[in-house]
Amino acid sequence: MNPLILLILVLSLMLGTLMTFILTNWLLIWVGLEINTMAIIPLMIYKQHPRAVEAATKYFLTQATASALLLFAGVSNAWLVGQWELTEMNQISSTLATFALALKIGLAPMHFWLPEVLQGITLTTGLILTTWQKLAPFAVLLQLHHMLNPNLLTILGLSSILVGGWGGLNQTHLRKILAYSSIAHLGWMVSILHYMPNLTLLNLIIYIILTSSMFIMLIHTNSTKINTLAPLMMKMPLMSTIMLMTLLSLGGLPPLTGFMPKWLILQELTKQNMVLTATIMALATLLSLFFYLRLCYTVSLTISPNLTLSPTTWQTPPTKSNFSLAIFMTMTTMMLPLTPLMLTLTM
Repeated sequence: MNPLILLILVLSLMLGTLMTFILTNWLLIWVGLEINTMAIIPLMIYKQHPRAVEAATKYFLTQATASALLLFAGVSNAWLVGQWELTEMNQISSTLATFALALKIGLAPMHFWLPEVLQGITLTTGLILTTWQKLAPFAVLLQLHHMLNPNLLTILGLSSILVGGWGGLNQTHLRKILAYSSIAHLGWMVSILHYMPNLTLLNLIIYIILTSSMFIMLIHTNSTKINTLAPLMMKMPLMSTIMLMTLLSLGGLPPLTGFMPKWLILQELTKQNMVLTATIMALATLLSLFFYLRLCYTVSLTISPNLTLSPTTWQTPPTKSNFSLAIFMTMTTMMLPLTPLMLTLTM
């Protein structure tokens, strides 16, 4: 791709997201989301492959549907309330906006597009889709949190956690596993959105750190399936150890960074007298933890055949910079003591 075109697309991605951050007019927010969507589609198909074209088409149709529903919610709200401000919404329009934004980010039961789209694009574009593309819809949700229906958010959150756990059990493609992991993490964020939005923001930040770390490692090792991780311990022992720690952090095991957001969410739900909801969410986490541990087993305990005949990767000079991986890995494993400080900063 031409570097100038690539620069324009990246700047458009940033512009669309920043518009949703700083604006409160429904029409301008819709324009920002559309700019965001239109900018990432050429990045999906810059490698001319039928699977990438199919993924881009599915993504475009899904996002177009969500954008039309979101525009309808804004127009109906302006018709009933008399203004386009985001802070003045009626119950019907806020419910329609909730469904539209849930479709945009891939919450269950509107999640079917996310694994299929992520499977058909490159790892680098998948990194953008699972991290940066979540910021703009969540910026709108965080501004609307006090007007959203808590029961609807709880249903969407519980269904996403269950679907994310069940869907990832029988997958062998790493991108699909990360897609279902994304669905499960989004369910945790949405379930607490109405009661404590700053905790949702904290969970979103930590999710982006963990997912970015995992995608960067897959890009460095060029791994797309589980069986490609088997010889990693013998060829790249340090990288496999880092991947093992990241997977355990994604599963929410202490003393890693991913533990504290889940603990704080369960604590807040208990304070809101939602003990049953918190119990179901804690039990559903075991489903996600199972396929994380399966990946850990493949990375650390599986011995690949023909080791003596394969070239030793550690003897070849590295061709990629590990600076970004070092930063994300440090935050993935060692940010647990700083979580209360981060929660205070988000208030």
